[in-house]
Amino acid sequence: MLSKMKLEADESLKVFCKTIRDVSVRVGPAYLLNMTKRLFAIAIFIGFAHSLANAQVSPSPTASVSAAPARSVRLSFLPPPMEGTISLGIYNDTDQLVRVLHQEAEFDEFSVGADALVTKWDGKDDDGFELPPGKYSAHGFLIAPLKVEEIAPTNAPLPEMANNVRLKLIANPLENNERPVIDLVVGFDDENAFLKSGDGLPLVTIAQVGNTRRAWVTQRSDKTLDVFLDNGAGPRQFHVSGASKMMAFDCGEFELK
Repeated sequence: MLSKMKLEADESLKVFCKTIRDVSVRVGPAYLLNMTKRLFAIAIFIGFAHSLANAQVSPSPTASVSAAPARSVRLSFLPPPMEGTISLGIYNDTDQLVRVLHQEAEFDEFSVGADALVTKWDGKDDDGFELPPGKYSAHGFLIAPLKVEEIAPTNAPLPEMANNVRLKLIANPLENNERPVIDLVVGFDDENAFLKSGDGLPLVTIAQVGNTRRAWVTQRSDKTLDVFLDNGAGPRQFHVSGASKMMAFDCGEFELK
């Protein structure tokens, strides 16, 4: 529209100049003065149209699309009154472990709230995939330092392999619960072997060994454990003391939007 006004203004300006020249030739000074006053008003309009047409037109503001807020769940808990490391897992509504949120974490890896330790969960599983909305829960363990020693190989027959052992833990005085009983199994990856809960939460590293093909655990009469790791060249035996020195804690249930 402004371009059209500019073209019309240019044309009017040409007509105005030609009219002044023609009138000055045919009429006297009095008539010319009266006509000039009228045409001068037109000239002002023409100048305004030129200025408006040449002005830069500010682009109309575009609506900005704000990013969806990140899914984040704030979790807080009272740490059990014992020295050690913390392992914390996220569980779905069927009590299946869906995320190892912390594994053997030190206290300083958590934020400190008014009266509790605080952490956050981004709503993803261990593979980085978004989990569906719904009800979830979080609980974990504080594990006191263990004593682990490797036992030299002997010719004695190996004890029968067991998938798990059952241990009674120390009661958490902050939750007024009885001494919980958990199943412990041996897990391993490319670099480490570790004890984990029966539902799969890694608790404490036993040995830094690679190429483990199979692992099992047995329990002695004094409640200490023997962990066996086999990489195909023969099993290695590790004696573990203090495995029952754990306290369970609960972060409760929450809703993932």
